Amino acid sequence: MAVAIADLYQKYPNISKANRPYQPYGAALKAWMSGRRELVLSGPAGTGKSRLGLQKAHFCAHKYAGMRGLICRKTRHSITQTAMVTYEKKVVPEGWLEKGAIHWNTTDQQYEYANGSIIAVGGLDKASKIMSSEWDIIIVPEATELVVDDWEALITRLRNGVVPYQQLLGDCNPGPPNHWLKQRADRGATLMLNSRHQDNPMVTSEYLAGLQQLTGVRKLRLYDGLWAAADGMVYEEEWDPAIHMMDQFEIPYSWPRYWVIDWGFRHPFVLQWWAENHDGELFRYREIYITGKLVEDMARLALQLSVGEPRPVAIICDHDTEDRMTFQRHTSYETIPANKAIKLGIQDTKAMLRPARNGRPGLHFLRDSLVELDKSLQDRGLPVCTEAEFESHVWDESNGRKRGEEPVDKDNHGMDCLRYLCRHKISGTNIEELDDETAKTLREYMGY
Repeated sequence: MAVAIADLYQKYPNISKANRPYQPYGAALKAWMSGRRELVLSGPAGTGKSRLGLQKAHFCAHKYAGMRGLICRKTRHSITQTAMVTYEKKVVPEGWLEKGAIHWNTTDQQYEYANGSIIAVGGLDKASKIMSSEWDIIIVPEATELVVDDWEALITRLRNGVVPYQQLLGDCNPGPPNHWLKQRADRGATLMLNSRHQDNPMVTSEYLAGLQQLTGVRKLRLYDGLWAAADGMVYEEEWDPAIHMMDQFEIPYSWPRYWVIDWGFRHPFVLQWWAENHDGELFRYREIYITGKLVEDMARLALQLSVGEPRPVAIICDHDTEDRMTFQRHTSYETIPANKAIKLGIQDTKAMLRPARNGRPGLHFLRDSLVELDKSLQDRGLPVCTEAEFESHVWDESNGRKRGEEPVDKDNHGMDCLRYLCRHKISGTNIEELDDETAKTLREYMGY
């Protein structure tokens, strides 16, 4: 590797040598040396898994003229803020993109090397280019996002023949032990290498201390690196990403819109946009999930993002009066204080998540709905969007509580929004069944 980088510096002597040559360790080194057709690097957060695949693609692109590489995720949009940032800032030596050693072709969505090699980027939501082309190496960050059909389809495209081995190389944090990728590795079809924090010399003690503060299944997966099942999930029987997650589509203007808000600053501020079709199904098509932002700034951003869309028929939000008034002042939209009954809200959400007689659930989550990735949340191993909360939203069994009584009140900001929405849609604002605090707030709001 060092020799190849030195060759490139010799070819482009005026480019800064500020970036040190990449050196893999542990499982990353084994993955670097492996020519297995199917390979996955699995491990906790912060072990350098994603960079390994990008570095290997870059190395092969330089070494083998005419090599065709692909960076692929479930959706094309998700690559922009993740893999492309890592590739351009950490993998490509300083100045190469600016000096033309590597050229980004916007039309074809690919990085082009002087020797005729390319590294393209693409998503399986727009798979025509991917599936009609042949590749030497395909890099799949967050491989657990894919379904087995996606993975097997990509394998069929490994036939460009320029690199001595053809490889599908994924990386992932561990998921549930029954995940298809783990099962595929267990039966030997895919080589799974387990990375550890000691494989990454750049990981800091502060970062590890943050991961140690995680609880439950998130700690088991993101700190310990275990393929662990979530125990005591509130929506264990109802939530299924294969059913509830779907690709973006153009939402008809005639569909009513709902905004749902959970206020936050140190904790995430969450604003979900929902659209309702003629069958009463709800589709989350946009979401702000971010820390450290003022309500007035988020109000203005919400209006900017909603230009050309119908006015929401309801804005359902947490009860903080100051935040509600601030949001209303900057949007000129009235808000409705949420019905915050926890048990009843969970029952309503469960009902909306379950498939109806037509086989379709009442709640759908469109991929790539996130307006901006909160890197600080990601770095701490915390949820960065509502759907990431499902597995860590568990029943509180501490202090003698029984499973099913009350959920743990942590990392549940998107879950709160779901309860607010489903309670509003199914049960409305029946004062008689609310807790005293919620009933008082709603009575004040309604004027009686």
